[in-house]
Amino acid sequence: MSRANPASARRAAIRASDHLDRAETWSGLRAGDPVVVAGLSLRGATWEFRAHIVNRHNGTESVEVIGGRPGDRKIRSFEPDRIFAMTGRNRTRGSSERTLTGELSLADAPQLPLK
Repeated sequence: MSRANPASARRAAIRASDHLDRAETWSGLRAGDPVVVAGLSLRGATWEFRAHIVNRHNGTESVEVIGGRPGDRKIRSFEPDRIFAMTGRNRTRGSSERTLTGELSLADAPQLPLK
């Protein structure tokens, strides 16, 4: 059984994803900034923004976050309208949709960068 060359596998992965635009900033966020993901019911989960992704083939957008339950560092992707800025109002209340009622997602209300 032959093993694939890691360098050629890496090149193949890059070619397969060359239609994706990744940005480490989006709507006032930078990689590592804490965010709230609406609709998740993971007790104690925390999330950090990782990247905003745009698929040039079909125009879809997603937001990569990293985190999860305490000790987890899972990478997950969500629709932009499920990503909310971490504020004093939602910092201690969790990330379920019912606690974010009336708040606008970062897709609808980008944060202004502080100067």
